[in-house]
Amino acid sequence: MFKHVLFYGLIAGCVMVLFFIIEQPLVIDEGAKPDMKTGEFWGYISMLVSLSMIFFGVRSYRNKYLHGVITFGKAFQIGLWISLVASVIYVAGWMVLYNTSETLQHFPDMYLDHMLEELKKSGKTAAEIAKKEAAMRKNMELYKNPFIMMAVTFMEIFPVGLVIDVVTALLLRKKATASVE
Repeated sequence: MFKHVLFYGLIAGCVMVLFFIIEQPLVIDEGAKPDMKTGEFWGYISMLVSLSMIFFGVRSYRNKYLHGVITFGKAFQIGLWISLVASVIYVAGWMVLYNTSETLQHFPDMYLDHMLEELKKSGKTAAEIAKKEAAMRKNMELYKNPFIMMAVTFMEIFPVGLVIDVVTALLLRKKATASVE
């Protein structure tokens, strides 16, 4: 099972990182204001596409090793491991890209500016905006810690993988048919 999970998890993680490399220049243009909404849209699309490997990995394992029969629990377990491997690859990819790209090193500030702009558009009072801004700035300081950055990055992708895992386990579970003699 380990090699199977590793194979599908590596594909999912590498596809996510590849999508990120491709979409980064489309969303974050040097000297221009980044298009956060488009980036968020493509980010989730890339997660869904790459994490579809959970479905294919569980289906492949069921058909190849379990003769077409799998319980929800076993399907969930395989999907969970694929999701974990993919998430670790995603985190590693982000850490490398973040620390080697000057543009990405400014991303937290760009994101903060975007969020503050959205807050101002929301019609909140100046006091509410100031309170939220203080909390966001504190979080941005925490994000400078590599362990916090890794944890936050992991929590971007892993919950999406869990949802896909549950759906996959529900769709692919299949009981053995009783033979009638």
